[in-house]
Amino acid sequence: MVLTPGPNMIYLVSRSITQGRRAGITSLGGVALGFAVYLVAANLGLSVVFLAVPGLYTAVRLAGAAYLAWLAWQALRPGGTSVFAPREVPHDSPRRLFAMGLMTNLLNPKIAVMYLSLIPQFVDLRAGHVLLQGLVLGAVQIAVSVAVNLAIVLAAGAIAGFLARRPSWLRVQRYAMGSVLGALAVALAVDNARPASTA
Repeated sequence: MVLTPGPNMIYLVSRSITQGRRAGITSLGGVALGFAVYLVAANLGLSVVFLAVPGLYTAVRLAGAAYLAWLAWQALRPGGTSVFAPREVPHDSPRRLFAMGLMTNLLNPKIAVMYLSLIPQFVDLRAGHVLLQGLVLGAVQIAVSVAVNLAIVLAAGAIAGFLARRPSWLRVQRYAMGSVLGALAVALAVDNARPASTA
């Protein structure tokens, strides 16, 4: 999921290539804060809804499967371009870089859909502490996302040059990622497990 090119990755890579690693890291700080905002908002609502209406699990599961299928299509569709293609962006101050990273994430509907569709798949109502489970799962996602994006920021220039010389590698990466996402979508769609009622 983290490796799926989206607005956050495009922004971070663009900043890293055009303004340097420090700018990319500063922007990543804003992106990470955006993840935290979405995580808390989604889990506060989800903890109440899933305890009150466990039957919504099926709808959320199917929505999650549809979302993964959409991501798979975005990876596999013809005419896709590399997230590492150089883009012209103006140089900005650290405060503006952080704010733009935050806004890029907050204005990215993919993040909200991800938290609302995927995290509930791993919440066990019988274990209790639904809110805590959601926050822990989300914190793991944020840690993975920040780690992966930091590696991409630090290596953006080298990766861009590598892919520019070897476009076939980009196609292999896209097809592999799309196939994995598609398989996950099918697995979610056919999974008939339901959370137990807390009544």
